Amino acid sequence: METFDEDDIQYQKAKRQVERLRGFYSHLFIYIIINLVIVYYNYTHLKPGESYFQFKNFFTATFWGIGILAHAAVVFVSKASYLQKWEERKIRELMEKEKKE
Repeated sequence: METFDEDDIQYQKAKRQVERLRGFYSHLFIYIIINLVIVYYNYTHLKPGESYFQFKNFFTATFWGIGILAHAAVVFVSKASYLQKWEERKIRELMEKEKKE
């Protein structure tokens, strides 16, 4: 098994990406569980003859879903190349500054 140097920039980037993925999947899992509970609660508290398809029953799922989509965009959509280049330059700059001290 190959070992990785924890000071390696590529290792740090990969580790950050894994942490972002874990955060997104945790968020998604909680979203699904909570919305299933809300659906069950709303369904069991319908009045006779009342339709489930009302906006109030989808309010949380809709707006929280927008948040999930934003979180997914941050995690899965690759950064613009100029941001990646800037990030790499900044990392090198800080590493060089640290070496001098």
